[in-house]
Amino acid sequence: MLKLKKIAVTGGISCGKTLFCRYLQELGAYVVSADEVVHQLLSPKTELGQNVIKLLGTDILVDTVIDRRKIAEKVFHQPELLKSLESLLHPEVMREIDKQYQDVSKNNVTTVFVAEIPLLFEIGAGSMFDQTVTVIANEEDCIHRFRNTTGYDTEEFHRRMSRQFDPQKKAQLADSVIPNTGSKKELQERATQFYQHLLTH
Repeated sequence: MLKLKKIAVTGGISCGKTLFCRYLQELGAYVVSADEVVHQLLSPKTELGQNVIKLLGTDILVDTVIDRRKIAEKVFHQPELLKSLESLLHPEVMREIDKQYQDVSKNNVTTVFVAEIPLLFEIGAGSMFDQTVTVIANEEDCIHRFRNTTGYDTEEFHRRMSRQFDPQKKAQLADSVIPNTGSKKELQERATQFYQHLLTH
């Protein structure tokens, strides 16, 4: 049985890492997103959800659902509160990603497992993977995408980026760097090349 390759994809905000992962998924990789895992775990019905409500207060609930925008508004101006929130979230997210890796490995459905983790290096999780990848893009393109997809302004983009490593530092720490400086078709071609390289090495 072939070993399931465990790949982590990271990068700055709105750099195209999600699209790159989607292309890998279309090629046959199993893909899990840390953001989606957080979304699933952040329910008032889960232990993690209850702990987050205890930390931040019941006003983060909207119609019995934990509102991520309310969380963002609360923590982004309070570094200590953000740190406390991250200390709750990150271990649970990595535990769930590892659980999915073990499940996929047992089922033998694919040979490539990809986890999209925005704060991969910041939380010191790079060593948990066989290979790490950073997607990089021009800052202007990232800001444009961020504003279009979130409705937030440029100031919010910079505020969020200030809590991450610089994209160039992420690139230096990664085993592979994927530039997203052209068209979607070019990114898709890079994803195909990367995937084929994984299958043959």
